Amino acid sequence: MLDPTVRRAAANDAADIELLEREARGALIGQRGGERWLIEHPEVGEAWIERFLTADVWVAHIERVVVGYLVAVLGSDRIVRVEQVWVTPEARELGFGDGMLNAAIAGAVEHGAEAVEGQALPGDRHTKNLYERAGIVARLITTYKRL
Repeated sequence: MLDPTVRRAAANDAADIELLEREARGALIGQRGGERWLIEHPEVGEAWIERFLTADVWVAHIERVVVGYLVAVLGSDRIVRVEQVWVTPEARELGFGDGMLNAAIAGAVEHGAEAVEGQALPGDRHTKNLYERAGIVARLITTYKRL
């Protein structure tokens, strides 16, 4: 298994993250809850450099290729919320998601965080497993039926 190479995102990562965000959003189409998530989480698109000012953004990479990203925001309630996490399918199961999540949590603790929250769609086993490995468990399940 590779050692995950994880670091804070820099301005020169913005274009790579924009492409990964597009890939991640495309993967949500057709998933249960995906349309709702896409509405509630507008695309950052070309504004990633500005996003770096309001959130902790982490990237995972193999040599110079960015293969994943994670966005974490520490709220005034001292809860760090993982707003986005994506590892390209070809780089999954190599520890990159775990590395980014661990880095985000460590950074948040240094800034006074007391808890971490994340969201996963019902069928998104990769994200659920990532959270479960970190000890993040479900505390609320929202149900929905279109009328």
